[in-house]
Amino acid sequence: MAVLSSMIAYGVMSLLMTATPLAMTGCGFDAVAAGQVIQWHVLGMFGPSFFTGHLITRFGLYNVMITGVLLLAACVGISLSGIEFINFSVALLLLGVGWNFLFIGATTMITELHAPAERAKTQAANDLLVFGATATSSFLSGTLLHYFGWTTVNMVAMPFIGVALLLTVLLSVRSFRSARRLS
Repeated sequence: MAVLSSMIAYGVMSLLMTATPLAMTGCGFDAVAAGQVIQWHVLGMFGPSFFTGHLITRFGLYNVMITGVLLLAACVGISLSGIEFINFSVALLLLGVGWNFLFIGATTMITELHAPAERAKTQAANDLLVFGATATSSFLSGTLLHYFGWTTVNMVAMPFIGVALLLTVLLSVRSFRSARRLS
């Protein structure tokens, strides 16, 4: 479940991030505007990394992951609500922060679930699957945008976001029940 959450975090992020500059130019924005939106996205991806670990410690791994999933859903909602510069900017900022919370949470979970001797192989398998999903969604992004449009690109992300939410909630409930049994 942790690997699937990592794959979804990176796959959704790549799908939407790759299509955004193309969608923006299709809506009449220039490369400078598209570049500014990507700058906000990169800030959203990596800026929270300074405190995501602290958030996980304070609020719990699953709460941070669920927040990440909800931010990904908010990104899609904002993207679907209009094609103004502010829509693209806010959506991509939320996409970055959502990716950060979900991906860091999922990779934290992976490292906590395995013995030290298993971690290298587990991380390698995770990376293969995550970056395979990333490459696939990146290639699919332009094709979806070209043939079906910006709305479809965003709608394709929603089932994956839903799966990530379901997985994270199930893991959270399972963890809560397990902790309750132990106490």
